[in-house]
This record gives sequence, structure tokens and C-alpha cells, in this order.
Amino acid sequence: MPRRPLMRPPAVVSVVALGSVLLAGCGDRSPATAGERPGETVSRPAAATREDATAAFAGLSDLRDAWKHQDCAKIEFLTAWTESVLSGRACQAARKGQPVPAADAYTDVEFYLPEDPGERPWFAALARAPRPAYFVFVRSDGRWRLGAGPIPVVGEVPELEEGPVAAGADRDTQVRASLVPTRLLAFLTDPAGVSGVRLPSGDPMRDLLRELAARPAPARRDRLSADVRLEGPAYALPLPDGGALVFHTLRLVLTQKPGAGRSSLAHPRYGAAAVRAFTGQGPTGSVTGGELLFLATRVSASGGLSTVGLRRVLADITTS
Repeated sequence: MPRRPLMRPPAVVSVVALGSVLLAGCGDRSPATAGERPGETVSRPAAATREDATAAFAGLSDLRDAWKHQDCAKIEFLTAWTESVLSGRACQAARKGQPVPAADAYTDVEFYLPEDPGERPWFAALARAPRPAYFVFVRSDGRWRLGAGPIPVVGEVPELEEGPVAAGADRDTQVRASLVPTRLLAFLTDPAGVSGVRLPSGDPMRDLLRELAARPAPARRDRLSADVRLEGPAYALPLPDGGALVFHTLRLVLTQKPGAGRSSLAHPRYGAAAVRAFTGQGPTGSVTGGELLFLATRVSASGGLSTVGLRRVLADITTS
């Protein structure tokens, strides 16, 4: 029977000023609002300065060193938002032979500093060398931590002046930006195109949709299923043309089960070494992989979507 990707109801989103957090992630509660009494004035943390951004970006060398030595506790300390997910199972698997993130040192950096970032200050950086990539930094527990990155550029980089970024967006732009994660989720779980979400020809998300919807011939003896979920909040920068650049993360959950009459997979999606690094055993029985998609998505003034940056990382494997 052909596999049908799971359709999910739209997530609830909040409309806030661009430059702020756009989606409240599951269990995400800002420390600035916890326990706040009605009518009480609570001062917001200060927005990032160029000095903050420069120091935070320089601190990536510590994170590279932590990955080199598979120091999971240090990786957790240096990261936040969705990047911190990798300090768990992915880091533990790295100790057992799973490849660690590339240790490139990025340079030629531009910083984009929201003037009104909301309850949790953040900023974005675009490094031009050795290859263009975005980084998102979030202030958590009194320090700047890497929230996501590198997110390699795969599309056209939107024009945005380096330095402070004013909110300056109308309500329609705010709504369009806040809906980007759920619209992409709808696109990836709707191969028939009923949702009406479209992306331009050649966009990596179109390739991903084909991957999730198709059943490759070699794997037909296995049962395959795919699910796409929102992972954490999203952050957005307003663009001069009335659009926005939205940084967000999706989780792919890919399950492969042996076909009828079989106890093992005919063509495992994940290699034996990867499965063993995460689970301690080979790819026997059902195998489920959790992959994170770190995304920079542009939404135009007319609502069109296009992928600007994309990084896909294997975060977990389980067997049953």
C-alpha cells in the first residue's frame, strides 16, 4: 500500500514584531515573563551590541574544540535553541564513531542585530568564508550561545544592511513571517498540493518533498513512513522589500520496518555504523531516525516562500 505522509493540524502561532521570537516552542517559557504579576513592569534584557556579537562569534572556536573532544556537557553549555539538541544523543553517538560536525573556521562576518528582539535577545550572523552560512545566537542564562549554525546558504542571499535591524514591519508582514514554519510543514506533508503552498523550481524543499513522498525501488520490500514536526521557536528579520528572513527548525521522523515475512530490513536507510553508534546494535527490526532541518526561509511581501539556507543533521536513531 502506498505510504501517505502524516497530515497535521496547523500549529498555533503568535503575531509579534519582527526581530522577535515568532513561535513559542513546546515547553518554551521566557524567564523574563515567568511569575509576572498583572500591571507589573518587567524590564527586557538589552539587545545585542556589535561587541556582544563579535565575542559570541569568536566563541565558536570553543564549540569546535568541544566537538573535537566529544565533550557533550560543554557542547550543551555553549548552545541553546535547537542547536542544543545535538548535545544529547548525537554527541553520545559521536563518542562511538558517528562523524562530528565539520570544524570549519568561518570569517568575513556580517551581524544583524534586532533592536527589539523581545523577551529573549538574539541576533543573526552571515559568514561569507569559507562558504556562505548563517548563524543564530540566543541569549540564555546570562550568556550568548549558538542557537543554530552553520546554516549553509543554498539560495540567493537577501539584501540586508549589516548592523542594528529595526522592527519596522506592518501587521501583514508579521503574520506572513509567523506562518512560515507551519506553511513549510504543510508543504512537506502534502504531496498532492492541497495546502496550496508553493516553492520555486529548484528549491531544496521540493527535492525533500519528493524524497519523503516517493518509495525508492530498492526499498519496496521495506515499509517506510515519514513525519515532519515543528522543532522549537522561530526568529525573523524584516527585509527592506517588505519580506522577512525566518530562521526555524523542522524535525523529520523517518521509520523503516521490515516487510511481511521478514525480520530485518532489505535496504536500510541508515548505515550499520550509524545505527550502532546511536543504539549499540545493528539495523535489525524497525529503525527510526530523527533528523533536524535548520532553515533560513525567505517570505516575500506577496507571501512567496524560498529556501535561503539549509542544514540537515542526523540527531537520533532508535530501534525496536
